[in-house]
Amino acid sequence: MELDMTRMGCPQFILELTRDIWEGRNVASLRERYAEGIVVRSPASVVVGNRAVIAATMATLSEFPDRALFGEDVIWCEAGEGAMFSSHRIVSTATHTREGAYGEASGTPLRWRIIADCHVRDNQVDDEWLIRDQGAIARQLGYAPRDYARDLIAKEGGAERCVSPYTPANEVVGPYEGSGDAGEWGERHADILTRLMAADFAAIAAEYDRAAGLEYAGGVSALSYDGAERFWMGLRAAFPNAKFDICHVVGRADALMPPRSAVRWTLHGRHDGWGMFGPPSGAEVFVMGASHAEFSVLTGEAKLRREWTLFDEVAIWKQILLQTGEAGV
Repeated sequence: MELDMTRMGCPQFILELTRDIWEGRNVASLRERYAEGIVVRSPASVVVGNRAVIAATMATLSEFPDRALFGEDVIWCEAGEGAMFSSHRIVSTATHTREGAYGEASGTPLRWRIIADCHVRDNQVDDEWLIRDQGAIARQLGYAPRDYARDLIAKEGGAERCVSPYTPANEVVGPYEGSGDAGEWGERHADILTRLMAADFAAIAAEYDRAAGLEYAGGVSALSYDGAERFWMGLRAAFPNAKFDICHVVGRADALMPPRSAVRWTLHGRHDGWGMFGPPSGAEVFVMGASHAEFSVLTGEAKLRREWTLFDEVAIWKQILLQTGEAGV
């Protein structure tokens, strides 16, 4: 299939590229559609090169042969001549049909979200930040994320040999150096997140609609002020002194769509508080997160009406277990 981003536009290009690779089984096209030296950062690891991407794609399709990916949105901006940046939110479904990274085949039907940030130049992806809701997958397979992280360390050869989660220590600099195109709605979204991470939880009642629909890491669906506070308080309470950074922001106001935004962010610091990751361990933790939001007017003032936020609980637990000596073998 010939894909031309200039002709198709960024959203259709990203949606068709994803469908063709995963559901069309055109895995070989990754040799041309992903740059040879692409850097793919996920909370679980940093991978360099399209050969590694091809290998990982085949392994996933082997374990989940009926995997389907449904693109919910592509929030994008221009990124220079011949280039665009997309933040692609996906719902993935699959059946755990064969043995693989998630253990022996269980026959379990699964559903989880992904947010993939990609830089595309001349129809080729050359830089990527990818977050899968591994906590949701683990729970559906019957694992607590902490237990799955411990099992994963053992499968990968133990604490000394296992794959290192993504942190600033193993960052690989790719070709994209931009910070997005925030506009009014991206700036508003980034400000809300900044206030929450500064413990200004009054921002929830001020900025969220009372009927806001919320989708969070771990496969959590929540509603309204209480749902937002429970999630954001639980995260920040676990890392109360960690440094919060906004890495990338895109805002859009497209015809026939509500204003929306995509923000990629990080938390980096000690696990020194009680929150969603249990008793304080003192471990140094790096969290890469991604948030999408939609805004609309229902009662006379624009409010955040829908929110999606992902990070990888398993990768966070892996960092904690590796540093506390609880990783096992």
